[in-house]
Amino acid sequence: MKEDILAVLEEKGPTFSKGQRRIAGYITESYDKAAFMTASRLGKTVGVSESTVVRFAVELGFDGYPEMQKAMQEMVMNRLTSVQRIEVANDRIGNQDILTKVLQADADKLRQTAETVSRDSFQSAVDAILKARRIYLLGVRSAAPLANFAGYYLNYMFEDIRVITVSGSGEMFENLVGISPDDVVIAFSFPRYSSATLKAAQYCRGVGATVIGITNSHLSPLAANSDFVLLAKSDMVSLVDSLVAPLSVVNALLVALASAREKEVQKSLGTLERVWEEYNIYEKRVDNL
Repeated sequence: MKEDILAVLEEKGPTFSKGQRRIAGYITESYDKAAFMTASRLGKTVGVSESTVVRFAVELGFDGYPEMQKAMQEMVMNRLTSVQRIEVANDRIGNQDILTKVLQADADKLRQTAETVSRDSFQSAVDAILKARRIYLLGVRSAAPLANFAGYYLNYMFEDIRVITVSGSGEMFENLVGISPDDVVIAFSFPRYSSATLKAAQYCRGVGATVIGITNSHLSPLAANSDFVLLAKSDMVSLVDSLVAPLSVVNALLVALASAREKEVQKSLGTLERVWEEYNIYEKRVDNL
């Protein structure tokens, strides 16, 4: 189901039983909390049985409560304000060891990404980049580090790399004015999705450029405006977005591209090593004997 669950609740509201209306009402008013409750806890909160909650999920068209909970969590990531994110994070973590909780959550995001990212889309993205005349990387706000990281290494492999991290739509379009159907755009967008990135992706695709979207969900607005979508889970509810899985997908792209352009990379790095050596760019290690 790809509809917003709140819209589904509003549409089906008149047909709900008394117990179902309690569940629907709580989700509508407190979706930020409901999304992270078990079926049992949600039932206790609204005064119905766990089985009623499970049947309610099926009534809405989900295979079961876990699928409905996942839909609620994806919706939450798109809607929460920064203040709400902090409140939800504090509720979930409580008195637990924060370091362990965050590391475990990041490991889980990597596992989920490995299971869901499309190998066909990944290879198609690699092939498109290799054929591109020019490569643009779009990433604003919290996604800007991903664009900068990818751009840094792509400069070793390709001659024309454009990294765009300005957040204003006007400035972004100024940097895209020369884009053509021979170019590739790698766009990064995660909740809360930047409207500037979305508008830029729409424009680039409209002029015939190939858009590779790296985002967290097929429900992401960027996914609908991309030729190839690489899903990377980032839905950690806190002030800080988890970019561990997206960065890992970027790493995989860079490794695949470097392998395909091995000679170009060796030439670039060979030249740079001579420059670094001549101008003492890096400190030389002196081992104590």
